[in-house]
Amino acid sequence: MMSLQKATLFALYAVLELAEDTDRQLSASEIAERYNISTNHLAKVLRDLGRAGLVESVRGAGGGYRFCGNAKRTTLLDVVQLFEEVGTGPSSGIVQETNAGAALSQVMDEIEEITYATLLSISIDTMLKLMRKRRPEKPTSTGLFRAV
Repeated sequence: MMSLQKATLFALYAVLELAEDTDRQLSASEIAERYNISTNHLAKVLRDLGRAGLVESVRGAGGGYRFCGNAKRTTLLDVVQLFEEVGTGPSSGIVQETNAGAALSQVMDEIEEITYATLLSISIDTMLKLMRKRRPEKPTSTGLFRAV
């Protein structure tokens, strides 16, 4: 299973949160509070996302950040690669001079390739659709449930 660094997770949270409504602006502290993460760490991540052209900072009263990328063309890989190396080179730490090491290295490299391809194939727009499907239903005044 792929393990993401904190900065990468924070970036994904921020991008998805901001892309959900591109007219809305959120401060770093609002996003950090929602995900129970460090505002200072998130602010650094947001600066990196800004340099990459995925979010923009809005100054002044009521300012914050907003998503300015293209949700249909921006992939999870675009965000992850800002903070981590994905699909780069052979597996490290595996002794490849042995049969077991060579076989294990081959499998690990295949896993890395699959991870790369998967992250490349999933757009921010696709993630937003998944998020909407997972949104809990809210009770109506009649007690029946409806999707929001």
